[in-house]
Amino acid sequence: MLYREAGDFKARYRDDNQTFPIRFDRWAYYGLMVVAFLVVPFVLDAYWATAVIVPFLIWSIAALGLNILTGYCGQVSLGTGGFMAVGAYASYKLLTAFPDLNIVFAVLISGAITAMVGVVFGLPSLRIKGFYLAVATLAAQFFLVWLFNKVGWFYNYSSSGQISVPQRSIFGIVVTGAETAAWAKYMVCLVFAVGLAWLARNLTRGRIGRSWMAIRDMDIAAEIIGVNPLTTKLTAFAISSFFIGVAGALFFTIYLGAVEVGEAFGINKSFLVLFMVIIGGLGSIMGSFAGAAFMVLMPVLLKNIMVGQLGWPPELATYMEFVIVGALIMIFLIVEPHGLARLWAMTKQKLRLWPFPH
Repeated sequence: MLYREAGDFKARYRDDNQTFPIRFDRWAYYGLMVVAFLVVPFVLDAYWATAVIVPFLIWSIAALGLNILTGYCGQVSLGTGGFMAVGAYASYKLLTAFPDLNIVFAVLISGAITAMVGVVFGLPSLRIKGFYLAVATLAAQFFLVWLFNKVGWFYNYSSSGQISVPQRSIFGIVVTGAETAAWAKYMVCLVFAVGLAWLARNLTRGRIGRSWMAIRDMDIAAEIIGVNPLTTKLTAFAISSFFIGVAGALFFTIYLGAVEVGEAFGINKSFLVLFMVIIGGLGSIMGSFAGAAFMVLMPVLLKNIMVGQLGWPPELATYMEFVIVGALIMIFLIVEPHGLARLWAMTKQKLRLWPFPH
């Protein structure tokens, strides 16, 4: 009975265009933010931060970036892992070349560098689309991983080929390296995730977002009414790559600390983010977070059940995890092809009518 619109009047145009037009949703969002910023840092332990919360936030940022390109602008991309590698290696070069550079600016500049690389690899979208564009971005994935693996300048000619993040702090609190506290990693990733989600939400509600959706729905009609396909598609590639570059920089600097490009940013990462977007819901900010939560939490849950509760060997549990997660993805897409965001919208619609059927 709490989820009602009765008495929630909209007296201004601004009120009618809020992200959460129903009062219950707004208070739920404010409550979630209070818990996330003021409660979770004090109760978070190292296991939950490393296994669940921090990777969930980082993959949510990557899913947001791909959703902008694929869900809102209709441009297929399979190069997410390569663009994350650009963000990671850009942050490594910045932090090693400029020892006094703040980690926040290093991550943001890495995103800007990734945006420029994304524009270059987005140029084929002006002439091709669909499966042909997917193949072109897949070539970007293989090329970027090969480049970072073969050219020694990118990893400062390290004998192992790995890159390791130097220690950095914010306001005197260490946020990179082995001595970083779990809550510090969580807070850095949370600030970036909330800030970029707010930015994505406002971009998709404005002129740029409407141009993306016009190109996605019918590019010829959009061009007739005055939408420039050149700037619109390249803008989508740039902003999408910025988000993914920030996710790659956080994945390296805050989460892992040391990476090897083939293992950390291979083609499986590109498919992982694509699955997050499809399962969560194309063209939905909330769907990006829901898809990331599904793909991060489900393997951890299955492993705890099979190994921790049932006592299965870890190798068998790993194989069964692939089978079960793959089967769940297929079943879920058959039952609701529009993703978790659509399921959530249908649930809210039923709650607004409950207990009356019409």
